[in-house]
Amino acid sequence: MNENMNQYLEKASVLIEALPYIQRFNRKIIVIKYGGSAMVDEELKKKVIEDVTLLKLVGFKPIIVHGGGKEISKWVGKVGMEPKFINGLRVTDKDTMEVAEMVLGKVNKSLVQLVEELGVRAIGISGKDGGLLKVEKKYSNGEDIGFVGDVKEVNADILYDLLEKDFLPIICPIGLDDEYNTYNINADDAACAIARAVKAEKLAFLTDIEGVYKNPEDPKTLISELTVSEAKKLISDGYIGGGMLPKLNNCIEAIENGVSRVHILDGRIPHCVLLEIFTNKGIGTAILSEEEGKYYHGEQ
Repeated sequence: MNENMNQYLEKASVLIEALPYIQRFNRKIIVIKYGGSAMVDEELKKKVIEDVTLLKLVGFKPIIVHGGGKEISKWVGKVGMEPKFINGLRVTDKDTMEVAEMVLGKVNKSLVQLVEELGVRAIGISGKDGGLLKVEKKYSNGEDIGFVGDVKEVNADILYDLLEKDFLPIICPIGLDDEYNTYNINADDAACAIARAVKAEKLAFLTDIEGVYKNPEDPKTLISELTVSEAKKLISDGYIGGGMLPKLNNCIEAIENGVSRVHILDGRIPHCVLLEIFTNKGIGTAILSEEEGKYYHGEQ
């Protein structure tokens, strides 16, 4: 058998490996939190959008929730504003909120444009639209950090309607409180709240790390799959710290509220979404409910 034929057979085997996942998640809702380097690097951005578009075209129902922290920081500097932080969190005053809303709106429409160019209908909406995201003011250890909100309610009907009409919703993490003030929302928190509200089958976080490590100093300790109880034990045993701690807690909360599987992916790897969702071992970390069977049975 010649070399060219072997290459074709390898491609065929990849497609066959994807088949059970396509069957299982057909017509199921998948929420993808899009952020990190994959939003800054134009080539990575295109590949993420290609992945999500492919998911849509093979029968999944994807929803994108995007951040924009790096872009907001850039524009805050451009307009000569001095950023202020409390407990490591940016204080979002009224002027900063205006810049954040402008930047997130720009990011939102650029993602819509990329999806539309690939022949899929997308709609970009803010959490303010139709009361999609209702928030309450967030505090950091009791201190006021300005117009930063926690999601207290999601109007899931808007998303169901868009999905039913075959649109790919792209959501900007901004919401309104009961007095109709505008608040910025952490994109991880927004994605988690939306996934719970629509009872998503999967929630995927694109990050700038490979996944969850038992020892962050040793890449060989990357964990491919974790149950909720195993994730809680890692936290209680002190293995998880820094920015991974709130992310893993978000994963646990999502699963305890009906999401079947949550994925933490390295958005710096081209086509990371497809590699994680359509291959047996995947490339990141999957957190799953106790009832879910593990796909990968190799060494952790």
